[in-house]
Amino acid sequence: MSKGIYVATIEPNSGKSVIVLGLMRMLLGKTAKVGYFRPIIDNPKSDETDIHINTVLSHFEIDINYKNAYAFTRNEVLELYNQGKSGDVIDQIITKFKYLEDRFDYILVEGTDFSTENSTLELDLNMLISKNLSLPVIIVSQGDNKSVKEIIDNVQLAHDTFKQEVDVLSIIANKVNPKDAEPLKELLQSRIPSNTDITVIPKIPHLACPTVKEIVKLLDGTIIFGKDHLNNLIENYSVGAMQLRNYLTHLKDNSLVITPGDRADIILGALQANISKNYPKISGIVLTGGLIPEEPILKLIEGLSSIVPIISVKEGTYFATNRIGKTKSKIYAENTEKITSAISIFEKYANTDTLADKLITFESEIFTPRMFQYNLLQRALKNKKHIVLPEGYDERVLRATAKLIAAQVVDITLIGDKDKIKERIEKLDIPLNVEDINIVSPTTSPHYDDYVNTFYELRKHKNVNLEMARDAMADVSYFGTMMIYKGHADGMVSGAVHTTQHTLRPALQFIKTKPGVNIVSSIFFMCLEDRVSVFGDCAINPNPNAAELAEIAISSAETAKSFGIEPKVAMLSYSSGASGKGAEVDKVREATEIVKSHATNLKIEGPIQYDAAVDERIGKAKMPESEVAGNASVLIFPDLNTGNNTYKAVQRETGALAIGPVLQGLNKPVNDLSRGCTSEDIYSTVIITAIQAQEE
Repeated sequence: MSKGIYVATIEPNSGKSVIVLGLMRMLLGKTAKVGYFRPIIDNPKSDETDIHINTVLSHFEIDINYKNAYAFTRNEVLELYNQGKSGDVIDQIITKFKYLEDRFDYILVEGTDFSTENSTLELDLNMLISKNLSLPVIIVSQGDNKSVKEIIDNVQLAHDTFKQEVDVLSIIANKVNPKDAEPLKELLQSRIPSNTDITVIPKIPHLACPTVKEIVKLLDGTIIFGKDHLNNLIENYSVGAMQLRNYLTHLKDNSLVITPGDRADIILGALQANISKNYPKISGIVLTGGLIPEEPILKLIEGLSSIVPIISVKEGTYFATNRIGKTKSKIYAENTEKITSAISIFEKYANTDTLADKLITFESEIFTPRMFQYNLLQRALKNKKHIVLPEGYDERVLRATAKLIAAQVVDITLIGDKDKIKERIEKLDIPLNVEDINIVSPTTSPHYDDYVNTFYELRKHKNVNLEMARDAMADVSYFGTMMIYKGHADGMVSGAVHTTQHTLRPALQFIKTKPGVNIVSSIFFMCLEDRVSVFGDCAINPNPNAAELAEIAISSAETAKSFGIEPKVAMLSYSSGASGKGAEVDKVREATEIVKSHATNLKIEGPIQYDAAVDERIGKAKMPESEVAGNASVLIFPDLNTGNNTYKAVQRETGALAIGPVLQGLNKPVNDLSRGCTSEDIYSTVIITAIQAQEE
């Protein structure tokens, strides 16, 4: 099941707070521990905190430190985007969310507020965040002063846009004209897929009413009287500028009286009207112009039996009235009456039992590269391993090392001359301290003679003499591999400069394969936009036979599973099902049957074409009964020519991150790199190697 829900609005002033409060109450009735998270908050003033976070955490008594309840302010996000570091935004949001996910059974995530004009960026951000957190979405729209057609068009567009990236479980149309509520719900149900829950909440006037406290904050007012009644709702407001006898006729229920501070007649008349049975109640009085009534008037007010809030503001009557008229009410922690009202309204109009069941039982199939990389990092951190990098002079290797050391995820040994490596680091201005890593030169290492003798003993039956062993141990790949064999390192990553053969040969000579494994193979983790797929074999075996292809498939499925990817194996060929003829398709067909006989619980399909394996529409059209077609996560290529070209084509044309090749079948982890790799590729491959070492 999914461990959370993402509440996203598509426009300003949607009343999203009402929905969040109602959902929180609903979830707490179904789940023991519910957490709350806001990825991005509005820019608070230096002495303020986010109203949404304070309200939810305090009202529901959720044990989350304020700093852990959000990731960024709006300005921080914009600054990172302007620096080209949008990926850092998502990485930090994932990290914060995962921290809460470990502590709570379920997380309610509240999206941005659309409080700026850049609504396109906000919409994209909300989709990107929900996708990378693998969370389904509730879309909230508002119908204030909109026709039914406008609401439906907006909701339809939002639904279709989000649906391209994430699952939409519910749509809530809020603040709808009461007479339009039922027709709107029927029309939405006819336009939106039936598996999407539809809720329509009519406009509730008092929820939109600000309180006196909000006016105090808005106008930076000073409270003179009535601080215990600042939560009074303001349903109307009027200016007291005429004579009292005329002004009294303008009073309405729960009015805010706005008048200059020297109009004692209006002030006292409004207070008297408030306690009279013949006039409406007032919410409070705003005294403008920075004027305070004289002492006798203040004393008279103080002696009244009932006093509403009276505040003084510096602004003149005209400007104060304009600002009050534009006030958008918010729900805040101290206003328990409005919170309780919001929750009851949500419960009245939403089918909470059905919605709760949808949220709690939903299982997401989205697994983004960012989430995959986060999971890798967390696994590697749990049991820190020591990885050797033989190509210590290469810039990409040095930059990857700097990032790995900064993350404190592995211990690193670089092979090379320490002075030369230090010179390279300084020349390239790489933020790496040589004292934080181990640097070793093979022939000057205190282990050199021991390594030479060990290699000689292991290979003398192959006519290797001591001189040949010395030459071999002077080679960085042989030396690095021997470090693993002797337990001085846990794994090795090489190939940024050297060939695959140069990296793999020493491993095959004395690391050797695991018991029961007949063939060393490789996979790439292909990190596509919305999923991570496993491609094998794209680096080692030129033309495997049926038995070898079957072993590659089984090994690749085991690798996928060990890294959190559910293996659904597609045995690729130029035809799907029983239609194809020829030696190559027969080989794939035979390999598929071998896999089925050895791994009976593995989901596998073959032969199958690439498009039918990864495109659900094509897969269901060609192989409607298959549970793999259209949803394959492990793709096994019939030969190296096909696999290597395909992975490179996908990588270049889609911008996918290709992590690997990751070697399978060795007793200790040794992984190869493409000579066209980036420092990011090396970073990811080292982390994968460290995880493989944990499993030895």
